[in-house]
Amino acid sequence: MRIRLLAAAAVTAGLTLAAGCGASDGGTSDGAGGATPKTVSVTVEGAGTVSTDAAVAAKLPKDIRDKGSLTVATNAPYQPFIDFVAEGKTDAFKGLDYDLFTAASARLGITAKFSQQPFDGLVPGLQAAKYDAIAGGITDKKERQQVATFVDYSASGTGFLVPAGNPGGVKTVAELCGRKVAVQKASNQAKHLAAYSKDSCGGSAITVQEYPENPQAVQAMLAGNVDAVAATKVNLVDTAASLAGKAELVEDPAAPNGWLASPNGFGFLKARKDLAEAYQAALQSLVDDGTYGKILAHWKQQPIALKQITVDKAID
Repeated sequence: MRIRLLAAAAVTAGLTLAAGCGASDGGTSDGAGGATPKTVSVTVEGAGTVSTDAAVAAKLPKDIRDKGSLTVATNAPYQPFIDFVAEGKTDAFKGLDYDLFTAASARLGITAKFSQQPFDGLVPGLQAAKYDAIAGGITDKKERQQVATFVDYSASGTGFLVPAGNPGGVKTVAELCGRKVAVQKASNQAKHLAAYSKDSCGGSAITVQEYPENPQAVQAMLAGNVDAVAATKVNLVDTAASLAGKAELVEDPAAPNGWLASPNGFGFLKARKDLAEAYQAALQSLVDDGTYGKILAHWKQQPIALKQITVDKAID
């Protein structure tokens, strides 16, 4: 997964989201000055109907519960995470992030309203309280945590594609020392492998060969010019499937999401950790009842799945 760059601004102390003006339709007094969550049901393709869970919905902050909806800024297209339903129509969305956020919102008893925004304006707009959340294949990074709290719903790292039968016996990155590895030019893989080689391979350095695009790196391996291809694991899943009998994807049980996997998250204003924690609980409930797995399977993204939904677990 590419690391998408977001413009960051200084955090404004005490900045909060605007509260709603009234109770959700169908809500009743909960005895604490708020309204009980209404029941919301949505149908998610590949996963079925997702409805409100009262215990989970009780974690939702009162102001969002009262509004009954939440605004989400995104930047499409960035498949498979976010895309437009129809080309040229920028107010209807689909994708992994869209389905997960929609399902989590229903679990909390509210609806999510997505809008298209410039990518470099997502974080500044969140900071200015123009919307409640950001989504769309965004990598959780420590730099971004100055402004946002991220609910990490997946993680993606580097995978290794090798010739069928794995003649080199590659199990982890350690077996690449002393071998030739193809990568896309200027990719994270090029940088990370060079650093690993310097720090961990001693006199058996990894020879990193850069190619303009990943398909060219794969062809170099098939031609016998390199021993392996290093690329974002999720992107290599389809490649390996299309090259059945010719190539295979290395599976490291200790790194199921790939080497140096970085989390991808839904971002909420740093001052609204209460809202982030509500979505953490909602997403975890989707993991626990199998809905999360069905959504990822629908988008063929099982390799980036997490067993536990986390908050702010950036690795860099």
